[in-house]
Amino acid sequence: MSSTVSSAPNRRVLVVASLVAAIVVAGGVLWWLQGGKTSAVAANGQAPDSKDDSGVSILLDLAQTAVKEKRLVAPAGSNAYEFYLSVLQLDPQNKAAQEQLHESFPAASADVERAINDNSLDEAQRELSLLREFDSTNYILSLLGGKLDAQRQIQVRQDEAHAAVIQAQQSAGGPAQ
Repeated sequence: MSSTVSSAPNRRVLVVASLVAAIVVAGGVLWWLQGGKTSAVAANGQAPDSKDDSGVSILLDLAQTAVKEKRLVAPAGSNAYEFYLSVLQLDPQNKAAQEQLHESFPAASADVERAINDNSLDEAQRELSLLREFDSTNYILSLLGGKLDAQRQIQVRQDEAHAAVIQAQQSAGGPAQ
């Protein structure tokens, strides 16, 4: 279990680094595509597009797409919460990201509860940690954390009971399952 805990920050760093790399590549492609338009605009004397093509706008677009596709907290690396949290890392005062995180919180917490109920405990832990990055003091997250801990205890007891059955069958000389 300790290897899972220590690898979680490494995984998060890898996800953020991958996101940054994807943003840089997407920005480069957009810059290259806009290069032809900019020179044509300069020749015509018109102002270029006023749309902000920074990493923040790209992340906001990715997040909006993820929300439309109901990818609020999963899959890892390609969900609305990770995109919005990345926006807040680049621009901590970004109102659009803050509002969307707040607005999608009930549905996202329901996704976490669904993962717990489906016994996808590692995924539920990842999703819960993601929501805690946004609002670590929310009581709903405390309740979900308690439910996750209880489900883990149930899983441990079931695993121990199954191991005891196997051990009893092996010591009795019967076939193992």
